[in-house]
Amino acid sequence: TEAPNPTCRGQSSPSYFRRRRKTSANMTLQSDEETDVVFIVGLLGNSLAIFVVIRYTKMKTVTDMYIFNLAVADELYILGIPFIATNSVLYYWPYGDFFCKVCMTADAMSQFMSTFCLTVMSIDRYLAVVHPIRSATWRRPQVAKIFSGMLWVVSFLVVLPVTIFSHVQEGFNTCNITWPEMQNWWSVVFILYTSILGFFGPLLVISICYLLIVIKVRSAGVRAGVTKRRKSERKVTRMVVIIVLVFVLCWMPFFTTNIVNLVHIIPENNATAAVYFFLVTLTYVNSCANPILYGFLSDKFRQSFQKVLCLHKPKGGVASGNLREAQQLESMREHPSRCTENLRGSHFGIEDTASNGRY
Repeated sequence: TEAPNPTCRGQSSPSYFRRRRKTSANMTLQSDEETDVVFIVGLLGNSLAIFVVIRYTKMKTVTDMYIFNLAVADELYILGIPFIATNSVLYYWPYGDFFCKVCMTADAMSQFMSTFCLTVMSIDRYLAVVHPIRSATWRRPQVAKIFSGMLWVVSFLVVLPVTIFSHVQEGFNTCNITWPEMQNWWSVVFILYTSILGFFGPLLVISICYLLIVIKVRSAGVRAGVTKRRKSERKVTRMVVIIVLVFVLCWMPFFTTNIVNLVHIIPENNATAAVYFFLVTLTYVNSCANPILYGFLSDKFRQSFQKVLCLHKPKGGVASGNLREAQQLESMREHPSRCTENLRGSHFGIEDTASNGRY
């Protein structure tokens, strides 16, 4: 029996699909129903997030730009669920070798893009809080667009091994990575490569950023007290921190299991198959949870969601006026020369108050 060869994100090994054949029909049915719910919620939620960023915030802030790219990456990952589910239900890949490469590449790219995007968002929070004046030049929407494009390119380059070695495997007829000679060596290197570059390395950078932010906030709070702008800045930072924490909770079990499997081969049985399927499903849950977090943590996103879904009718135009006011504030904050010292602190959750080079 072939040793488990979990790939970088969600794609299960041929041995996993063989184990699925041995599981009970009730477990398979329940798993499929859970996957369907995750797919529907994730697809609609991320589509809504992408739409409101384009329609209402007009990509005017750095944070909005990174949230947009994170939503696109989550959407790309969610769109892979039907193909992987088909492979799981039919026990073979019916879409051909070329589409196997496309699906595996898109799946891996979305993982790295999500991780890189969260890392850049954390670095942006660090610059906004710790170096607000010196980072003003770099914290502009135009620069954020360039960085986002570079992240997509880097994500593709990082997953080139997936593109090259993904095939419909002979015998099993499933879509997975087929390593050349010295397969065990390639598999170990690949798991370490994806785990370090796609999770543990960025997690270290993110942790350092927020450690420095905590140190800065505490020292600044003692000296200067709390202002409206600082409160607003903390709202943005809190949102990013919670998104990162949810990402870690959903992804750490998967990557940890892969690392443990290198040291001690996990036996193949119904119980381990069910656990591994749960860990894979948990990674999809992360992609459908982000839009929900946007709505709960940001008044502006929540109002935009309600407006699109026709769930909230503003009285006397108050809500729509607030939304326009927030957009005007964001625009002014991206152009320091237009700002004045008596600028009112906004009560919206997502805004780049430090992009004007000041608190």
